[in-house]
Amino acid sequence: MKKVFLLLCVVLVSFAGNAQVNTPQPSPSATLMQTVGLTDVTLEYSRPSMRGRTIFGDLVPYNEVWRTGANARTKITFSDDVTVDGQTLKAGTYAIFTKPGETAWEVIFYTDAQGGGTPREWDDAKVAAKAMAQVNPMPMAIETFTMTFDDLSNNSANLGMLWEKSYVAVKFEVPTMEKTVKSIETVMNGPSANDYYSAASYYYAENKDLEKAKEWIDKAVAMDKEGKAFWVMRRQSLIHAKVGATKTAIEAAKKSLASAEAAGNEDYVKMNKESLKEWGAL
Repeated sequence: MKKVFLLLCVVLVSFAGNAQVNTPQPSPSATLMQTVGLTDVTLEYSRPSMRGRTIFGDLVPYNEVWRTGANARTKITFSDDVTVDGQTLKAGTYAIFTKPGETAWEVIFYTDAQGGGTPREWDDAKVAAKAMAQVNPMPMAIETFTMTFDDLSNNSANLGMLWEKSYVAVKFEVPTMEKTVKSIETVMNGPSANDYYSAASYYYAENKDLEKAKEWIDKAVAMDKEGKAFWVMRRQSLIHAKVGATKTAIEAAKKSLASAEAAGNEDYVKMNKESLKEWGAL
């Protein structure tokens, strides 16, 4: 009987140790993803609520650095370099800190995005950009802190922040024009050497239409004006050999060998020498 009682106690203690109570978070986290033009922007933040409290000037003091939300630092990630108030923000992730004021907020993009709350020691060297945003009074109270992407265009958007009866927004600009022009020029100029190389390599690996692969790899080599792409010439030699063009395969392998030796790439030196020996050229 005593053994049964002890076993029951062990089971109950084990159950109590593994049990977990799930309750709602007071400031639930949110992730907002938005494409602006051709730039991907991701926002991660936590959303506290008013719950009868006075927010700005009380819970969130005026003119002091605020984490802009709750829990972990609010983070924004840009896939491209963007511009904020004439300042360049490199592609990457930033913490968003603010200094709320009665009529305007200072919005700060900080390079150290890890951790919770404001930094123990503020480092001005980590301020990547900052801008002033005017406070726009709202006709009704916003119970839960909300961040938005507003006024979307091909070239810009506003990062909006709403809580209590305040709305502020800071504009950021994205490089849509530059990316679009580059894309158009690339397409209009036709395939690149790397495109021809990749297509030829795929056909070679799949043993598919090797004559077409030969045509493409020859174009890739012709586009390498400096003759330094030893890996492309190596692929050319293998494709030529596979279609029975041993003479031109040897010529390509010798060029690849010379280029690999100049670049100090021992792997390609070894592979080319082995192929040249196999083809009777060494």
